Amino acid sequence: MTTDSGTEPEPTGSGAEEDVTDGLPAGWVRATISDLCDVNPRGFDEEPDDDDLISQVPMAAVEAVTGRMDASMQVRYGDVKKKSLTRFQENDVLFAKITPCMENGKIAKAQGLTGGRALGSTEFHVLRSRGSVLPEYLMHFLLQRGVRRAAERHMTGAVGQRRVPRPYLAGLEIPVPPLAEQHRIVAKLNDQLAHVEVGEGALALAVEKIDDLVHAVRSRCVWPANGNALPEGWRWGTVGDVLEGIEAGKSFTCLPRVARNDEWGVIKVSAMTWGEFKPEENKALPPERNPNPDYEIRDGDILMSRANTVDYVGAPVMVRTTRAKLMLSDKSLRLVPKAGVEKEWLIEVLLSRPVRAQYSAVATGTSDSMRNISQGAVRSARIPIPPQGVGQKRVVAAVSDAMKQVRPLKAPLDEQAHEAGRLRNALLHAAFTGALVPQDPDDEPASALLARIRAERAASAKPAKRKRAPSTTPPAASAPPGRPVPSGTQEVLPL
Repeated sequence: MTTDSGTEPEPTGSGAEEDVTDGLPAGWVRATISDLCDVNPRGFDEEPDDDDLISQVPMAAVEAVTGRMDASMQVRYGDVKKKSLTRFQENDVLFAKITPCMENGKIAKAQGLTGGRALGSTEFHVLRSRGSVLPEYLMHFLLQRGVRRAAERHMTGAVGQRRVPRPYLAGLEIPVPPLAEQHRIVAKLNDQLAHVEVGEGALALAVEKIDDLVHAVRSRCVWPANGNALPEGWRWGTVGDVLEGIEAGKSFTCLPRVARNDEWGVIKVSAMTWGEFKPEENKALPPERNPNPDYEIRDGDILMSRANTVDYVGAPVMVRTTRAKLMLSDKSLRLVPKAGVEKEWLIEVLLSRPVRAQYSAVATGTSDSMRNISQGAVRSARIPIPPQGVGQKRVVAAVSDAMKQVRPLKAPLDEQAHEAGRLRNALLHAAFTGALVPQDPDDEPASALLARIRAERAASAKPAKRKRAPSTTPPAASAPPGRPVPSGTQEVLPL
């Protein structure tokens, strides 16, 4: 049984979560998800006809944190039914199991599906309520930051392809109020979160405008071309022209926790996702492993995500400071510039939108949750190259001076976004501790509802088919043509 319920009034630096299942309000009960739901049911309750239209939901169609999804894409069922996709239906809860989609909160209730059914990414777990938990209540519980952090600690697999295993999710214990109270909780959450999301939407629009300004400033300094004409001394080239080499990491099976300072750790893709290097985003190597120190990350390295979501594949970061004993993973690359090439100039070029667009265009992979970029594709991106030395330093200085004017505009937006996140988390914490809405003593206790649903399922369950015992009758006799079969034997029919 998984006990990391993970709700928290406010995230802490240690990632600790408060166990909100202690001291449950009257009428509430603890239950695991497998008590409440079918986990990854095999298909639809009713199979569509080949000519029926259904929804198709890739990972990109599920929003992060909001619980919303876009089910507008339609396909003919007969054209896709043999593909290896996940089947789900109206009111199922989708839970992205792969990194970084799970950590980003790609969790949603399926609604608005064409024909009430859909095929989606294979990287979804599907939870189908048996009736004792509302899908919206379950969705909001799973969206909590603490719950996702707890799930992250239990991911398995190689770094960059880590997934939340089905047994962990099935065994996750959650607090279950009476069904009537769940309706009140969901209604109150939806009302309060709608106000939060209005503010978040305005913030997102403002941040987008600031990001556009940042990219415009960077492009003006790094890409001063007028058509194909460049300033004197500049030339067109490729990223490969300014690199001495590219070093790839290795695949490791890691422990489900962050490495201590005296242990070797392997960085996750999230260490390179947000424009700055985050050494705390790592997994510990088993102590018996003796890694090659050539793969250790060092201050001043330029790293790049070789595999990531479509928005972040090929995204670079500069390692300003890091801890010892931290390794490249197989999803990361280290770019080694040639002697005389300014690292700060190179990172600005790699961060520019023209290069990001080139990398996104050549990224490969059939999964919408993870794309890959080859070393050859990294080298081939076309860039304007200023003269080494003073020329590249002037570009860096121009970008730095311009950014000094932009950063003060972004700082208050970051603080407001953090405050909105804290407010969202506080609302969810109140919901799952019984503090958001009052309890009603006339509500049917959740334990009674669970017991009744279990009894109904047991009564309607089909008995298991019994295997036919092997026959002990001797082989049937066959009479010669024209003669009757002796009494007590069976006639052997002609083939």
